[in-house]
Amino acid sequence: MKPFIFITRKLPQTVIEPLNQEFRVEMWEKEDVPVPRDILLEKATGASALITMLSDKVDTELLENAPSLKVVANLAVGYDNIDLKAAKQKGVAICNTPDVLTDTTADLTFCLLMAAARRIVEADRYIKEGKWKSWSPLLLAGTDIHHKTIGIVGMGSIGEAVAKRAKGFDMNILYHNRSRKPEAEKSLGASYVSLDELLDQSDFVVVLAPLTAETEGLFQKEQFLAMKKSAFFINAARGPIVNEEALAEALETGEIAGAGLDVFTNEPISSEHPLLSFDNVVALPHIASSSTETRIGMMNLCVQNIHAVLNGDKPKTEV
Repeated sequence: MKPFIFITRKLPQTVIEPLNQEFRVEMWEKEDVPVPRDILLEKATGASALITMLSDKVDTELLENAPSLKVVANLAVGYDNIDLKAAKQKGVAICNTPDVLTDTTADLTFCLLMAAARRIVEADRYIKEGKWKSWSPLLLAGTDIHHKTIGIVGMGSIGEAVAKRAKGFDMNILYHNRSRKPEAEKSLGASYVSLDELLDQSDFVVVLAPLTAETEGLFQKEQFLAMKKSAFFINAARGPIVNEEALAEALETGEIAGAGLDVFTNEPISSEHPLLSFDNVVALPHIASSSTETRIGMMNLCVQNIHAVLNGDKPKTEV
C-alpha cells in the first residue's frame, strides 16, 4: 500500500500533485477552519507524513499514536506548535519553511510600523465613514519614520531584512539578540544593545524573536514603562511573547503611542478583545508571510521535504 499523507488545511491541487503521483494523499477541505483535534489524531495513526499549520499541535499524544510517521512538514518558519524532543525520540523528521518567507514577512512588518506611525488605517476609516469635511493642518497627523530609531528584538534573517528596509529610511538601527551579528552591524550599521537600552532609546520597538522559554512573556508592564511615551510597539513574531493585558494598559494610560500587531496570544483573536478597541492599534490576522508567491513557495517546500524523506533522502529544511 502507498504511504499515506495527511494535510491539515486545504492546499491548491497544483501544489500537491507531485505527492498524488506517488502517495495516497488526503486533505482537510476547509481553508479557514482548523482540522478538529480528534480528526487529526485519527488521521495521524496511519500517516507516514503530515503537512501541518501553526494551529496544529504535534505533541506527545499525537506522536505516540502515529507509529508510521516519518516526517512532519510545518507550513511556517516557526515550530512552537511541535514537541521537538518527543519527535526526535520517535525518529520523526520535523521540517519548516525558512528563507522563502523572509522578505515577505519583513515587508509586512515594516508596513505595520508605517501604518501605525502614519495612522493609515484610521485615515482610511475616516474617509470611508464620511468624516472628511475639509483639509486642516493637523488632520490625522502621525509620526515621522525617517531618521528615527528602530529597535529590533530578534535579529534573525527576518530581523536583518527589516533592518535593511529601515536603513532605506535613514533610521538609526539598534538590535537585541541572544548572539551578536557582526556582519549585520557592518553592512547595515546596526548597533547591538541590551534590551533595557533598546527600550529606552527606540522610537519603534519591533519584535521578531522566536517563541522560546526565554522569550515567552518577555514584554510585561515593566518593559512598556521603559519605552518612550512616543514609541510604537510592533509584534510580527508570536503573541505569547507579550503580556497583552500589560500592552492594553500601556495603551490605555498613554505609556506608549501605539502598536502594530500581526500575532496574538489566542488566535483568532476575539473581536471583543480590549486591544482591538484602540484607534492607535493596527491589528492583522497573522498574515506576515501571506503573499500568494510566498505562501505557494512555502507549500512547495513542504511537499519537497515530504517527498525527500519518504524516498529515503535528506529533507531540504529539517529543524
